[in-house]
Amino acid sequence: MKKRIFVMSILAGMIFLAATVTFAQGGATQGPDVTRDPEMEKESLHNLEAARLYFKLRKAYVASLQRCEEIIAGNPTFAKIDEVLYMAGKSSMNLSEGKGKQASTQYIIREGEKKATLSSEEFRQKAREYLSQLVAQFPQSSFRSQAEADLKMLGGAKP
Repeated sequence: MKKRIFVMSILAGMIFLAATVTFAQGGATQGPDVTRDPEMEKESLHNLEAARLYFKLRKAYVASLQRCEEIIAGNPTFAKIDEVLYMAGKSSMNLSEGKGKQASTQYIIREGEKKATLSSEEFRQKAREYLSQLVAQFPQSSFRSQAEADLKMLGGAKP
């Protein structure tokens, strides 16, 4: 009888130990905690709203792209960065096709004292980079399927 109780207690201890190890190795149910600065989030949200206005209503793709790039550079952990990446990619794509009310030559890159504009192919590459980043980093995004469709037209995701 003592032997049976001893064996049962050993088995119960092993089951308890196995259960704690199993729970410790459980899969993540949430993403990592990201500490976001409320002021940066507010500013980024304002820029996103302006970019949406330029993109959807005014067809001002240069202004939209510049606002999106400002968000990407200043707040890469923004809560809606997937939408920002999609809008930046789509704006670049539209500029490469000559769409919109702003000429693509209005998009100016400053390198020290020099100013340069992008060619149609450079805008396509820029669009491909933004959309590829969206597809790779945000698989649950509601913009993913649209980005994948656009990437097919651009020659596929960038490795």
